[in-house]
Amino acid sequence: MAFESLTEKLQNTFRKLKGKGKVSEKDLKDAMREVKLALLEADVNFRVVKDFVKQVSERASGAEVMESLTPAQQVIKIVNEELVALMGGAEQKLEIASKPPTVIMMAGLQGAGKTTTAAKLGGILKKQGKRPLLCACDVYRPAAVKQLQVVGEKLELPVYAEEGNTDAVGIAKAGLAHAVRYANDVLIIDTAGRLHIDETLMEELKKISAEVNPTEILLVVDAMTGQDAVNVADAFNKELEISGVVLTKLDGDTRGGAALSVRAVTQKPIKFCGMGEKLTDLEVFHPDRMASRILGMGDMLSLIEKAEQALDMKKAEELEKKLRSQQFTFGDFLDQMEQMKNMGPLQDVLGMLPGVDAKALKNVDVDEKRMGRIEAIVLSMTPRERELRDKLTPSRKERIAKGSGTSMAEVNALIKQFEQMQKMMKQLSGGMGKKMKRRKGMFGGFPGGFPGF
Repeated sequence: MAFESLTEKLQNTFRKLKGKGKVSEKDLKDAMREVKLALLEADVNFRVVKDFVKQVSERASGAEVMESLTPAQQVIKIVNEELVALMGGAEQKLEIASKPPTVIMMAGLQGAGKTTTAAKLGGILKKQGKRPLLCACDVYRPAAVKQLQVVGEKLELPVYAEEGNTDAVGIAKAGLAHAVRYANDVLIIDTAGRLHIDETLMEELKKISAEVNPTEILLVVDAMTGQDAVNVADAFNKELEISGVVLTKLDGDTRGGAALSVRAVTQKPIKFCGMGEKLTDLEVFHPDRMASRILGMGDMLSLIEKAEQALDMKKAEELEKKLRSQQFTFGDFLDQMEQMKNMGPLQDVLGMLPGVDAKALKNVDVDEKRMGRIEAIVLSMTPRERELRDKLTPSRKERIAKGSGTSMAEVNALIKQFEQMQKMMKQLSGGMGKKMKRRKGMFGGFPGGFPGF
């Protein structure tokens, strides 16, 4: 989970501070030392850590905080505000050209995820009503062009490519002409990367930039490389004058050093972050929401947005009617499970809830494999069994267990859990109408807790 170790250390530090009641200068100094160590261990740039701790200490040592009735809360508030400022203050939107097409040039080293990110970005812009065109200018990496075509096809995005042509600058120029001819209002150029920064790479990128005059040059960096990602961003920015950064694999970065250092070192905003492998797992980077996650305060706005994208509101309304008339079936159960899975790993979803302790979350058994077994059990039922029209006799249960590759015990456990949910729904159904309308089925209608953990 993103920032897991940093969040845990900061929560421990502030828990000690809250336990003090009145905070002395020594308490504050000790807390700031722990914050400093936590940030350094998270692989945050040393100069960034030094400036950050100095800024927080100066603000927190004032009479307004030290003489406050809730000094610990005031310190946390200051840390939160400074984290937001460190990561850019506010969301930085993509610049859109006054005269189409908007040209977005993707740059970065090999392995950072440029090609996939180019497609993900195209998918986001398509949902916003744009007509993006992907342009394959990585003419060196084997199958790079094919990869862009495959991900483009999955998102139903057109791809401009010239098989066999090794002139990346010429392809970019032709791609721009193609975008103009076919009224594509956004051109996303996937450029070549290298294993390390070299003069040849930079020269090619500069030539492409000079030829197509990009509206945005987005540098794609792997968040999991920590301080190396910051160094790469700094080097690219000096050579190419990037307009923003995309942090990939942020969901796997338990430390968070890159997210907290890139903006301060390059003075260029983080515009997007990759939070998973799916082609929909690219999010706008919100410094305030990210700071809230880091401090363990949750991120309800992102959670709601994720739910709105993942959940089928029509199905939610149908479910509401079924719950009120007590007609919830295994088929509905499966639908709700699928929608929850669309929101991403459940541990990450839980991490967005306010007040969820990072340390406690590590001990929560979010068993994704068990969810897969539950799904297999339901899918091994006949349509009539799923709709509760045929009773699940011992012989039927045995067939379901064999068909799903599970045991009779697992099948019985699921049926028992399902029956308990039905009983609870009968008890709740009387006053459920208004509550369900407010919730709009957002968390899948599992009053008894979601199966799998």
